[in-house]
Amino acid sequence: MTAIQRNNTINLARLQSVIALVVLCTIIAILSDKFLTMDNGWNVLRQIAVNICISVGMTLIVLTAGIDLSVGSILALCGAITAGLLKNGIKLPSADLFIGFTLLGALLGGIIVGSLLGWFNGFVITKFKVPPFVGTLAMLTIARGLTMLWTQGHPISNLGPSFATIGTGWLLGIPVPVWIAGIVVLLAVFITRQTRLGRYIYAIGGNENAAILSGININKVKLIVYSIAGALAAVGGIMVTSRLDSAQPNAGTGYELDAIAAVVIGGTSLSGGKGSIGGTVMGAVIIGVLNNGLVLLNVSPFWQQVVKGAVILIAVIIDKGGNKK
Repeated sequence: MTAIQRNNTINLARLQSVIALVVLCTIIAILSDKFLTMDNGWNVLRQIAVNICISVGMTLIVLTAGIDLSVGSILALCGAITAGLLKNGIKLPSADLFIGFTLLGALLGGIIVGSLLGWFNGFVITKFKVPPFVGTLAMLTIARGLTMLWTQGHPISNLGPSFATIGTGWLLGIPVPVWIAGIVVLLAVFITRQTRLGRYIYAIGGNENAAILSGININKVKLIVYSIAGALAAVGGIMVTSRLDSAQPNAGTGYELDAIAAVVIGGTSLSGGKGSIGGTVMGAVIIGVLNNGLVLLNVSPFWQQVVKGAVILIAVIIDKGGNKK
């Protein structure tokens, strides 16, 4: 393949997501007159913002040739912990002590827990050489169980107007969740393009053995990456909880699939070492528009799962086909 042909192939790959989004929007707009309304547009952006936060963390992991199936459960647990700390604080009966939390304290508490859970994923994967699929699958179950224990199976609601602003508020005419997602994206782009950590992430995914020989501490990098993914899942959980004004024990179910779909559709290779944050954002937009379109068209939730599964499968097949070239 000549240099010109290779460049044309790369440019075509970058355009695939844009073309797919334009086609998808056109089809939905034809079938539903509610799709192009302003209210629906803001609603889509709010929903996409959550998936973008989760997908950015997932992208960093997939770039290292890993995977994280636990982000949906971590999202639920961290959202519940934030809500619980904010509303109920922590009671220590043995010491007859009550610790109350401000809004900032509760938010930091939830994000720290998410980061620690992500770190634990990385620790299990690097220390015990557990495949990422298996290790994070275990955390999926553990975090979901902890969520049920923390909430006792009941929602934690009525969290106050200040907290609600995070998920439903506006800033300079733009929803607050969109601002949050934008900041996350900018930071992730900076990390992947301008820092040593970003170069190490791509190096590990491209060839882990070569990265080790180059002196890269791959275990440290993976611990950092999984910790970031856990923290971003917590941010997503806080936004979901704020928007609903309620921490639901079953929140985040299936969110890991939307995140993986956004990453793969955005062009990040499941084999690692190839992909971009910008591509993932485009993938998240496509998934968000697809979800919204299926709802507007009154498609059964069961068929929605079938459609999303088919989209993921097609994206993976395209990814594998591209890797063979």
